[in-house]
Amino acid sequence: MFNIILFGPPGSGKGTQSEKLVAKYHLKHLSTGDLLRSEIAAQTPLGLEAKSLMDKGQLVPDEVVVGMISSALEQHPDAKGFLFDGFPRTKTQCEALDALLKLKHTQINVVLALEVSEEELVKRLLNRGLTSGRSDDTNEAVIRARIEEYNAKTATVKAYYAKFNKVVDVKGEGAVEEIFNSLCSEINKRLS
Repeated sequence: MFNIILFGPPGSGKGTQSEKLVAKYHLKHLSTGDLLRSEIAAQTPLGLEAKSLMDKGQLVPDEVVVGMISSALEQHPDAKGFLFDGFPRTKTQCEALDALLKLKHTQINVVLALEVSEEELVKRLLNRGLTSGRSDDTNEAVIRARIEEYNAKTATVKAYYAKFNKVVDVKGEGAVEEIFNSLCSEINKRLS
């Protein structure tokens, strides 16, 4: 099983690149954002709580996210691997994910970190907000708060996996295909 974490701030292109990587490498895509949005759409108590936090630019509690990931792993026992998108976001989540994967006799093989400037992120998210229907993509102050929270909390994720030599920085600005080819190059090095 080959497992990838696609890492990057909101608006870095994780969604676009995830779709392409999942198709090419036949991975199961685990996007905590998608899992949460389906809870919000279903108006479950979890979804309503998550929406309230997300609208303020805050992250959803670890135990909720880890529970959703565990359930998703159990639903796909024969997967070739998983692409984690938007998770983990904290050192605690890294440790919980590693423990969960160890129970499944697998591990994270590589962390691909998309590097994008803050101004480019804000521009992309405001543009996405015109069509996404996501309230957290329409307010520049909320967007900047999300980026600030991402930088403050998730720098520890990069540091955590860097200790195991699993982090690769990939330029996340430029043509979609160019970025995709860079990501594939890093994955292929680890598959051979």
